[in-house]
Amino acid sequence: MNRAFSRKKDKTWMHTPEALSKHFIPYNAKFLGSTEVEQPKGTEVVRDAVRKLKFARHIKKSEGQKIPKVELQISIYGVKILEPKTKEVQHNCQLHRISFCADDKTDKRIFTFICKDSESNKHLCYVFDSEKCAEEITLTIGQAFDLAYRKFLESGGKDVETRKQIAGLQKRIQDLETENMELKNKVQDLENQLRVTQVSTSPAGSMTPKSPSTDIFDMIPFSPISHQSSMPTRNGTQPPPVPSRSTEISEKHYSVCLWCSGNQDISLKKGSSES
Repeated sequence: MNRAFSRKKDKTWMHTPEALSKHFIPYNAKFLGSTEVEQPKGTEVVRDAVRKLKFARHIKKSEGQKIPKVELQISIYGVKILEPKTKEVQHNCQLHRISFCADDKTDKRIFTFICKDSESNKHLCYVFDSEKCAEEITLTIGQAFDLAYRKFLESGGKDVETRKQIAGLQKRIQDLETENMELKNKVQDLENQLRVTQVSTSPAGSMTPKSPSTDIFDMIPFSPISHQSSMPTRNGTQPPPVPSRSTEISEKHYSVCLWCSGNQDISLKKGSSES
């Protein structure tokens, strides 16, 4: 396992400088994990780390756990390790913190790099498994180092400080996003607990009384209310009450009686005069 990044002027790289300086080169691989190492570089150091992580992965595989897949995004600013589907950044290894990178010549699927952690300042060895691209990924990281070094010489070292500041801001943004997601989950849990509490405190079997059904004219069926309309006329006065049918019949009968009695009086008067 060895890969020395000698910065030769006649070195032929795989990618264009613009692809690594303005964008990134993506690769898919399996992530065996990371482990702390005592030295920032060295073939034996990396070999021990690979042996350790392979053994740990073999145990997890026997328990039914699969090796997680990740996406690597390589640029002159570093190596990002992302979840392939959600694109969530799991590790952001800045290039100036990577001290060693190598692929395994005995197992061509394995490649590694050592990076100094920004929080603990410990050296961590990251180990990956790629069936076809292990050597290519290692060469791509080497090309990113070469371009970053040339840019460092051109800027007189100012570019490195700028990248450090940008990396610090990116780390802060990532922490805030994680904190925001945790707060959202807590709010969701509280809302669920509130719903459960409201359901448990409400009386069992209690039902809200329903109002009687109404027809399309908003009238309650079988209502004892009179059929007379209570709506006012246009000038605001109430219309005269409509007499019931029995009252109307009696009044007509009374009028007929009066008419008959009047005619009888007239007949009597005429008879008396003639006599």
